[in-house]
Amino acid sequence: MDTIGLEQKELYHPVISTIKNVEKLTELEKRFEIALPDNRVLGHKPGQFVEVSIFGYGEAPISICSSPLKVPTFELTVRKVGKFTDKMHCLDAGSAIGIRGPFGNGFDVTSFQGKDILFVCAGIGIAPLKSLIDYSLGKRNDFRRIVILYGTRNPSQILFKEDIELWQYMDDVEFHMTVDRADDTWKWHTGVITTLIPPLTLDAENTIAAVVGPPVMYKFAIMSLKSKRIPDENIYLA
Repeated sequence: MDTIGLEQKELYHPVISTIKNVEKLTELEKRFEIALPDNRVLGHKPGQFVEVSIFGYGEAPISICSSPLKVPTFELTVRKVGKFTDKMHCLDAGSAIGIRGPFGNGFDVTSFQGKDILFVCAGIGIAPLKSLIDYSLGKRNDFRRIVILYGTRNPSQILFKEDIELWQYMDDVEFHMTVDRADDTWKWHTGVITTLIPPLTLDAENTIAAVVGPPVMYKFAIMSLKSKRIPDENIYLA
């Protein structure tokens, strides 16, 4: 008798899934909307990832960038950085890929309820945090203040521009954006993302900080958050 249930098997064997839509975000990033067979729901938590396989090219872990509230499809943001991701960028709507997962611990959203949430997103780090951002906005009454900090190297690398435009005009969201190097069209802040933290007034004991970005950022982000007296147990890194 086979003692491994169907869902557990699918952690080890890819499920043939369909790309429903492809959106170019920048010269290096594309967003893919994925559908599992028979309109099944992935059932992920914010912050989790899936293993994506392309037949003949291998497999790679990719963070889920959509909220678990968005069903039955889910979204992945893929940066073009090598053979596998080069191939994925060549795929169109209707193409088949393999999906395993979801994997990873994700964020414990129940512990965030009734708290202020501070998102610190640098570069491609906004992709895994976007699943939590969208979830928080979809469950807005479960949380108090929502502050989103987003930074990139330059304006051409900004992701999710349509979402950002919505966040800017939401009355119950505080959004701040910066770039390391500005151009003539840039009207926002200039400087690394950690320069956005000191001006904030935070309720430290009741603030949850979710931080994702390049490795070099974490040390300075943690220093800045601790300077605002946010407890270690309230700082989540991914």
